[in-house]
Amino acid sequence: MKVKEIMHSQVITIDIGDNIKRALDVMNKNNINGAPVEDKDGNLAGVVVKADIYRFLIEQGHYDTYPIESIMTKDVITANKDDDVIEVANKLINNDIASIPIVEGNKVVGMVSIEAVVEYFIKLK
Repeated sequence: MKVKEIMHSQVITIDIGDNIKRALDVMNKNNINGAPVEDKDGNLAGVVVKADIYRFLIEQGHYDTYPIESIMTKDVITANKDDDVIEVANKLINNDIASIPIVEGNKVVGMVSIEAVVEYFIKLK
């Protein structure tokens, strides 16, 4: 099965110009633990997760003035919507990540979480 069958196509994203407080507010409002960060052209620029923000708060503080770009992961592991679910599951496990952006070119078209992969395998049984 292709990953496009299980991906969430309504992706909540963070703008690269947003500050850390705004990113955390967006994640809390949407009950998500992380989000892709897009540049001004809508291209994937990075990923930020709540753990990044919490680490920053412990060390730095002032999350309402720091740009999200200062803490986001810039070397993002991605998948293509035509990748096999097992291949994407391996990327999640091997890279110890909870979700992965699905891209076409450099545009985010979906997200796949470890939960979606587990649900897929449960349904197979």
